[in-house]
Amino acid sequence: MSPESISLAHITAQTPLVPAVNAWRIYLDDQGKSPHTVKAFTADVLLLASYLPPDRSLGLITTNELNNFLEWMQKQRGVPCSPKTLARRITSIKAFFRWLHQYGVVLVDPGEKVLQHSVISPLPQVLSANEVQAVMEIANRHRHAQQPDARYYALLVLLLETGIKKSECLALSPNHIDMEGPTGPLLFVRYSSPQHRYKERKIALSQDWVEAYHEYKEQYQLDDRLFPWSQRRLEYLLEDLGEEAGLTKHLSFDMCRWTCALSDYQSGLEPNKVRQKLGLSKIQWREIKMKLLKLGS
Repeated sequence: MSPESISLAHITAQTPLVPAVNAWRIYLDDQGKSPHTVKAFTADVLLLASYLPPDRSLGLITTNELNNFLEWMQKQRGVPCSPKTLARRITSIKAFFRWLHQYGVVLVDPGEKVLQHSVISPLPQVLSANEVQAVMEIANRHRHAQQPDARYYALLVLLLETGIKKSECLALSPNHIDMEGPTGPLLFVRYSSPQHRYKERKIALSQDWVEAYHEYKEQYQLDDRLFPWSQRRLEYLLEDLGEEAGLTKHLSFDMCRWTCALSDYQSGLEPNKVRQKLGLSKIQWREIKMKLLKLGS
């Protein structure tokens, strides 16, 4: 019996919301969703359950009731609901009822006609060309100091060249570096979960970075992690570079990622290749592309 069949074994149109949400939680876990996503999605639908009469069965819930719930949540509940939270809760509700409809629990999907509220978050900060040059000079200064430390340069330039995310950087190991790639040195970004295989990719590495990497490897004992420090320690390294370079901005993983994306986009790299390099789905790329256009204008 499939996981879907197991989680839905006792769910019918007459079942109240709460048992169905518990079954959905099992389904989401089986699908490899992150614990954060599972917690947020199920909490959103449980909030709906607290709004509706406790005996309201799945098959009797209407689109009108869902819209009334969203109206109540925004204006009458008395708890702040940001546009981003609202958009996520609508997504959760639509996903929940789409799941019930897909497996025949309800004949009509009441969430289908609920309007999705798209939210575009504020534009991110990026480094200017002069600021990139300034932090690179500081990183190089550490690299060639009396007690050389190539770690700053290896981290900074890897982020600026590849645009990888913080979580991807933390998961890297030395065997993710392929020095014998057919077109030159490559970084292989891997994911353990099959759900995220589309994010896996190979990204070209410059000879400049490779030279610094060899220095870095000689200075530090690398085992199963490329950067064997905590997330916070690596964040401090970037912050130190920014402060030493006199930046008024807060240098971060995210800023390096956006700087890389904007640089590639403005250099004329084909948009789909920028998307693939960043490991984004086509849906995620829509908002990212809009922001890159605004950042470059």
